[in-house]
Amino acid sequence: MATHLSYGRVNLNVLREAVRRELREFLDKCAGSKAIVWDEYLTGPFGLIAQYSLLKEHEVEKMFTLKGSRLPAADVKNIIFVVRPRLELMDIISENVLSEDRRGPARDFHILFVPRRSLLCEQRLKDLGVLGSFIHREEYSLDLIPFDGDLLSMESEGAFKECYLESDQTSLYHAAKGLMTLQALYGTIPQIFGKGECARQVANMMIRMKREFTGSQNSIFPVFDNLLLLDRNVDLLTPLATQLTYEGLIDEIYGIQNSYVKLPPEKFAPKKQGDGGKDLPTEAKKLQLNSAEELYAEIRDKNFNAVGSVLSKKAKVISAAFEERHNAKTVGEIKQFVSQLPHMQAARGSLANHTSIAELIKDVTTSEDFFDKLTVEQEFMSGIDTDKVNSYIEDCIAQKHPLIKVLRLVCLQSVCNSGLKQKVLDYYKREILQTYGYEHILTLHNLEKTGLLKPQTGGRNTYPTIRKTLRLWMDDVNEQNPMDISYVYSGYAPLSVRLAQLLSRPGWRSIEEVLRILPGPHFEERQPLPTGLQKKRQPGENRVTLIFFLGGVTFAEIAALRFLSQLEDGGRSKETYR
Repeated sequence: MATHLSYGRVNLNVLREAVRRELREFLDKCAGSKAIVWDEYLTGPFGLIAQYSLLKEHEVEKMFTLKGSRLPAADVKNIIFVVRPRLELMDIISENVLSEDRRGPARDFHILFVPRRSLLCEQRLKDLGVLGSFIHREEYSLDLIPFDGDLLSMESEGAFKECYLESDQTSLYHAAKGLMTLQALYGTIPQIFGKGECARQVANMMIRMKREFTGSQNSIFPVFDNLLLLDRNVDLLTPLATQLTYEGLIDEIYGIQNSYVKLPPEKFAPKKQGDGGKDLPTEAKKLQLNSAEELYAEIRDKNFNAVGSVLSKKAKVISAAFEERHNAKTVGEIKQFVSQLPHMQAARGSLANHTSIAELIKDVTTSEDFFDKLTVEQEFMSGIDTDKVNSYIEDCIAQKHPLIKVLRLVCLQSVCNSGLKQKVLDYYKREILQTYGYEHILTLHNLEKTGLLKPQTGGRNTYPTIRKTLRLWMDDVNEQNPMDISYVYSGYAPLSVRLAQLLSRPGWRSIEEVLRILPGPHFEERQPLPTGLQKKRQPGENRVTLIFFLGGVTFAEIAALRFLSQLEDGGRSKETYR
């Protein structure tokens, strides 16, 4: 059991065990020895719910990555393809199957679609002449994957693009199905709140699905009190700004994938005397990041400027603990010290890792360019000079800084000005295309289509009203001992989290004007509970709100939500889903 999934108000091990059981049942249908051929994209998410030991227990002897032509040799009875329902993957699978048929002896083929079966994919396999080769063609509903005690993810990287660029509602359907699974395991959620067009569609799908299953009444006592569905395009500002929490900066600089990060190996090489730096490791250092690691749980949500002092204190505590061995005189004392040794050594290893990561991050955050970029971001977010061409952005383009950095800044300026003046927008576009290439006409077009970049139409700039009403900018931020969620961006309070905070107290009626300005409808739905399942709240008992971001969420927003949960007067516990 993954103990870090059960520490919160909601025991997410229940969900993890449910998806593991479904996987075991499918594997047991394929009697005999097995080889799994993985869609490479799925290996990370599956690693969070089923380690190799579980697969081995069910006679999985070999694992391969899905690639064209022939499969590697494997003396097994069953070959199982675990794939997303993508047409291009069906072409590769058919190559694999046909080459295996020619190789002989006969194997049993099976295909497991994640998270849904697809008629289009099955038709493609039929057209390629291999559909009949598959004994089992099934789906595996891996919609929501437990990451931590208060965090689930669909790991659907393309969700924002699908929803807002391609008008593809597939990920919304998967979100609704995932939420229905949660309700089957944790009880019906009495109240649903939402903001945005996609949120409205997901809520409608959930209500329709519930109506279709009216015969099977959910008799589980509800764990969640409220569900808040938030469209990402309600708050496009937050993901464009640079995250300033420890976990957020790790993600900004190195990228966190499926709770793992890959880091430059040289910082983690054991130092040997007289080595002279020879034989440094060349393979990236891979670390898992979650609350199972005590130190990481303590520092991940802190503003990076507050991390150094925590690491320093921790180093003194660990050093003092090791010094205790000199005071152990009796057999009992020595035995007690030895029993604590594994935990102390793990703590020392954890401290060494995070000290190295902090040093790597500090190399970036103390650079002049990082400071200049942050200054420009904070000027935009506080409403300064958002309506004219910015000289720092001009310099970045002239020096051909990474295009993603330039686009984030231009889009941030656009969002903070409710669109750019046409001549400012045209100037930026012209400079970007001349510097980075005319193939980026499509990039700029896509940014405009999603609303990240747009011309300012006849209307007024509404951002100042939103900023003041929701208190999005705070001048006096205490990064060491924060009193407000704005510490996660050193001044800017994430709009999405402020909406969640205000829904909790005093309610959205206090911000009706701002809700009308922000895109998409806002709504509330009540789901009736069977008799006997209504909650009788104990005095001082916190409510549990499930917050679901449609289109992605940042680690800084997750940190801000955790901060709200920890506030003694917050009145509710928040679980975050994306």
